[in-house]
Amino acid sequence: MAFEATKREWGEVQSFLRLLADGYVCAGTPTGEACTERPYRIAVVQREEHDGTRRYLIEGDDIHIVGEKMDKRVPREYFKAAAELIVDAMKRTHTDGMESPDGVEEFLDEIAVYDLEAKTDDRTDYHIGFWTVEAPLVGFRVCSRLAPMNPLLDGGRTANLKFEQTGVKFATPTVNKINALESPNEVIDRMRMIDRLGGVLKYSDVADKVFRSNLSMIDLHFPRLLAEMVRTMYVEDMTRVSELTERIREINPLKIKEELITKHRFYEYKMKQFLLVLALGMRPAKLFNGTDSAVEGFIMVDTEGCPVCYQKADKGTFEDFLFRNTRFEKGSLEKDKYGYLERENGAYFFKLNAKIGFVKR
Repeated sequence: MAFEATKREWGEVQSFLRLLADGYVCAGTPTGEACTERPYRIAVVQREEHDGTRRYLIEGDDIHIVGEKMDKRVPREYFKAAAELIVDAMKRTHTDGMESPDGVEEFLDEIAVYDLEAKTDDRTDYHIGFWTVEAPLVGFRVCSRLAPMNPLLDGGRTANLKFEQTGVKFATPTVNKINALESPNEVIDRMRMIDRLGGVLKYSDVADKVFRSNLSMIDLHFPRLLAEMVRTMYVEDMTRVSELTERIREINPLKIKEELITKHRFYEYKMKQFLLVLALGMRPAKLFNGTDSAVEGFIMVDTEGCPVCYQKADKGTFEDFLFRNTRFEKGSLEKDKYGYLERENGAYFFKLNAKIGFVKR
């Protein structure tokens, strides 16, 4: 019986097989297409398995596989065939779980791929050596549009932002009534109810002190900027990062000078900085000190299974791609514990959750 894995796992291994079959990967453009004028020749792909490191060297029409207990060659055309079988199966499968296509499991055994998701602690999926096998390896994460994609900023309780409820002092029955309100859009409906009753939600703080410090590494005022973007997402029903940033320029929550907004493009600059450090490994609950992580780029796979790459070395293009292709998302209210009035030290606070993922195409 064929084994089953998630589409995300299949997406990672498909990209790996496709890169070895092609022998190159094109740089991505800010809009997400392949820049065919900028192909990067691949010399080696290195992958981590539970039983050690494997190096897959491209040598003519063969892939030379080198590991602690193996040294063999497999025709590249087999990699191409397996990648195509996986893409076809992913397109046909409408659930997150997908069975191994006929012949693929046996091929993965032959090339010593036993873990569809690489076993690493540094969040890289694999490393690529460009041009020559002696070149420094570049660590990549994989995002495939054939599968649900991991968010850049995964909400969670540590990514909650606190707004103090001011204006009028609500009695406990009023607070209970607000929190009991249920609807398909209960967060914004509760916010509007607070407003109708004379309450004001004023940004207060980041719920988690580590995330607060991480955001402050971008800018001391960035926590407030992020909070205003999340609030605006709910109030004005817009989610794209680029559109929200344009709206924030108009609102100017930090009350900075017009010259800094228009000539220096302050708000765009800060958001691009933030998105890039998220892509390269910053997480809400893990201390971030600006030190480079092992992740140095993204392999983005389109709906046809074609990969393009974005690297920290091409910072401007990478930032532009992230800025144009990300959106704010709404996490689970129950899991992330936000969207209701909560008493703390004699005052009431309303939390919103920050979560950012890639736009769907």
